[in-house]
Amino acid sequence: MDVKNAFLYGELNREIYVNQPMGFLSPDHPEYVCKLEKTLYWLKQAPRAWDGKIAEFLTHGGYLMTSANSSLFIKAKERKVLCLYVVYVDDGDYEEEVLQTKENLSVRFQMKELGHLKHFLDLEVDHCETGMFLHQQKYSRDLLKKFGLLKCKSISTPVEPHTKMCAHEGQDSEDATMYRKLVGSLIYLTLTRPDISFAVGVMSCYMQNSKKSHLEVVRRILRYMKGTLNLEIHLFIKVKRGQNTPEKKREWAVYR
Repeated sequence: MDVKNAFLYGELNREIYVNQPMGFLSPDHPEYVCKLEKTLYWLKQAPRAWDGKIAEFLTHGGYLMTSANSSLFIKAKERKVLCLYVVYVDDGDYEEEVLQTKENLSVRFQMKELGHLKHFLDLEVDHCETGMFLHQQKYSRDLLKKFGLLKCKSISTPVEPHTKMCAHEGQDSEDATMYRKLVGSLIYLTLTRPDISFAVGVMSCYMQNSKKSHLEVVRRILRYMKGTLNLEIHLFIKVKRGQNTPEKKREWAVYR
């Protein structure tokens, strides 16, 4: 679920004044400033004000804020978790409690039901009967296109066997900034691609003093990625016999 104009629900606990915005200057009093009545998105404390508002609402509804994560709220009864609520994410063993919480939120805030999770921070989710598949295919294609390797020839391994890297020998990289961007982008890709985690981790050690040979290895990783764009992580939901609801256990990870 999503909250429309979430930050506007936050309440200011102090007086804040801003310059008149462009296009709304007063011709009679151009020297005047505006007093804010609501939090706006560009205020540094706007997320904090919204978190305080949603926390107040949930605690009044019987939820407890966890000490480990201030955005995680739990509602339990007789040692059974009725519902978990993380800001913008919900889950629970009791469907009635989940639906009731959504209804209560819709009464207090303007909400939008987004349905099953499909995209989240460049992560793509495909749901199935046995669980879900996680992948970053669009992110991978955009990465290849960004660095001009979308039509490159693919390769079967991320790193050539028996490759030895050196931090001080060899010609300096012609574009150290591009090397850092490449490695940084690949680091984020390892969220769903554990097969390149080791290679990317090794190459990240040379970001401060990259050599031409290091860039060639990183480009090889991208060529390997080109040939394995369809790999996904399958998160299983196990269901015991005679059990209507699945166990909260996931088996990670299987490629298909």
